Amino acid sequence: MLRILIVVLLVAMILSLVSGAAFFFKDQGEGRRTLFALGVRVTLAVLLIICLVYGVMSGELRLDAPWLHQP
Repeated sequence: MLRILIVVLLVAMILSLVSGAAFFFKDQGEGRRTLFALGVRVTLAVLLIICLVYGVMSGELRLDAPWLHQP
């Protein structure tokens, strides 16, 4: 369940990035929609970090990088 939430947050961040770029080019930098998209993206990033920290701390997400298990 947590992995699905992380993927959904990543996709939402990408969509917010694309919409912010579209607003920026369409409004020629004049408008508040670009700023709103940035706020949404920052909020999603904070939620993503919280989910990742929770997943690592609870043991639901593990660090299985090969360089962590060197003899």
